[in-house]
Amino acid sequence: MTSDEFHEGPITMTRKGFGFFALGDDQEDLLIPPELTLHALSGDIVKVAPLGAYRDPSGRMPPRASGKVVEVVSRARETFVGTLAPLETARSGQALTGQVEEDHGALLIPDYKKMHVPIVVKDRGDAALGNKVVVRMVSWDADKDYPLGTIEEVIGKAGDHETEMRALALDQGFSPTFPPGVVAEAKRLEAEGRALLAEEAKNPKRRDMRDAPTCTIDPFDAKDFDDALSVRAKGDGTFEVGVHIADVSFFVRPGDAFDTEARERATSVYLVDRTIPMLPEILSTDLCSLNPDQDRLAVSAVFTLDGDANIIDEWFGETVIHSDKRFAYEEAQAVLDRGEGVFHTELSLLLNLSKKIRARRQARGAIEFDTAEVKVELDAAGKPIAIRLKERKDTNLLIEDFMLLANEAVAKHLAKLTQNGGPHFHSLYRVHDAPDTDRIENLANLLRVMGYHLQTSGAGQVTGTELNRLLEAVKGKPEEYLVKTAALRSMSKAVYTTRNIGHFGLAFDFYTHFTSPIRRYPDLIIHRLVKAHAGGDPIREEEMQEFDRLAVHASEREVAAASAERDSIKMKQVEFLADKVGEEFDAVISGVTERGLYVEEQTTHADGMIRIKDVGDDYFEYDEKHYQLLGKRTRKSYRLGDPIRVKLAAARIMEKELDFVPVA
Repeated sequence: MTSDEFHEGPITMTRKGFGFFALGDDQEDLLIPPELTLHALSGDIVKVAPLGAYRDPSGRMPPRASGKVVEVVSRARETFVGTLAPLETARSGQALTGQVEEDHGALLIPDYKKMHVPIVVKDRGDAALGNKVVVRMVSWDADKDYPLGTIEEVIGKAGDHETEMRALALDQGFSPTFPPGVVAEAKRLEAEGRALLAEEAKNPKRRDMRDAPTCTIDPFDAKDFDDALSVRAKGDGTFEVGVHIADVSFFVRPGDAFDTEARERATSVYLVDRTIPMLPEILSTDLCSLNPDQDRLAVSAVFTLDGDANIIDEWFGETVIHSDKRFAYEEAQAVLDRGEGVFHTELSLLLNLSKKIRARRQARGAIEFDTAEVKVELDAAGKPIAIRLKERKDTNLLIEDFMLLANEAVAKHLAKLTQNGGPHFHSLYRVHDAPDTDRIENLANLLRVMGYHLQTSGAGQVTGTELNRLLEAVKGKPEEYLVKTAALRSMSKAVYTTRNIGHFGLAFDFYTHFTSPIRRYPDLIIHRLVKAHAGGDPIREEEMQEFDRLAVHASEREVAAASAERDSIKMKQVEFLADKVGEEFDAVISGVTERGLYVEEQTTHADGMIRIKDVGDDYFEYDEKHYQLLGKRTRKSYRLGDPIRVKLAAARIMEKELDFVPVA
């Protein structure tokens, strides 16, 4: 077979061991049967040779084009976090086929669910069975059932709060510790950083905005403040609003130890009990953080707005600012609600302008998902004691509106400067493609079953206005959270790229990330571009040519961080409910499959499953067309979106899984 008969690219694996390889150009994906995957894992780069049509022995699947993996070119991940178990507990029950006989060997049961087999560890050293560890996979021979690995780090005893939180981060490739070079540089800044900051604050090229009334508004438990707002009336019916963003780029220079590590991490990670920062604390919570009552360096977008919040003038550049007040969202809201207090005049003015900015955005078709987030409260030992939905107040929306305003304006500003070439011809965009037509049609069908109508075009396209109409219709209903989640899942993923296609969800033609350089690396790049175009340090052409690769990497790390954050919440939801086995709850059916029902408990919003054998005293069949299970004898149906009373049957904390049964 010649080389041009091979295809190279990423493979996607299912839980049942089948692989799918995309050929592109509207061709059907190649199906790779389990025995022909060559032990490939999801995301691995593989070489695939096309085969004839695959015929499913069970007859459930029509014949389709197939292939086989002939080489695993590179692994998407080489390290795995999991629990050490005795050799005899191999998941599949298969023999180890002579891979290991040592008394000190063990199996790693991976936390990563797409790693469908354990990893053989020949020598576990001092690590005890039952420990959570990080293992590097070193080989997986084609004729062996299991891969071989070596232990790189012992995390701690499985089940302990500290162990599990560290494990979640490490499993996604985020280390809570920094390498020696970063630690050394951080110590240098602890000694010299304040003097450097004070000296730079005198730099005449920086616009001095220390006299502008300025505040930060953040969550009550925030430790890093990377954005501040200033506002003052100009006396002619217009207002000067400054969106001031921490000038991380002053301290983090291209290619230094901070920059190299920040680029690799690409983002901070926010677990239920901790932040794993992109930058060391001397930067993230001290020198770069816009702490109150201290002069700080910023990169700012300063707008002159008229009474309807239209932009009359704008300026972008380096500033020095002084935050007069640090508000929690709740504190700022209380000032507005009382009608008096510190910064009442400024907050009221900002709120009034923000509402007009938002109304204009909504009129253009921006989608207002306003998705509720789960907040887990922990005691000192890390045990969950309460779970509630975060409440979005006017002050949350106020900050969001001005951050969106700045992000859009900076994206437009850089796009204008780069369109004619010149020394800085690249920029980074945050783009959001229009949703896939098939997904929208599936969403419309799903909603129809639930009694809602989503207006789509004949080509399966939808407007933001129609989606907003749907979201308004479900507001306050038991199925609100479910419908919002289903709508979100039907959307394309927002990503970073150098090729602008606009942002569908926000209804912006130009959008980027400028407002969070303490916790997102792409924002740091945007700051460097703003400075470079304003006559600051030029960006080397080699660095700009890395923007495409950087955009892909940042998008991937963002997904990994979100997965770790989501898993930390899910684990604590299960732990919170673990001592409530046998109790009854109100839930909503959030998914229907041939395996059973997925349900969402309404107080904690925890997900769980009712297995089909536990659904009821009948034979239930899966009606895929109507998203329901239907009893053959009783004709009783369980349909997507239906409220259901359930009893908690089991809570498996380590697996982050809940089992429910219906209450008759």
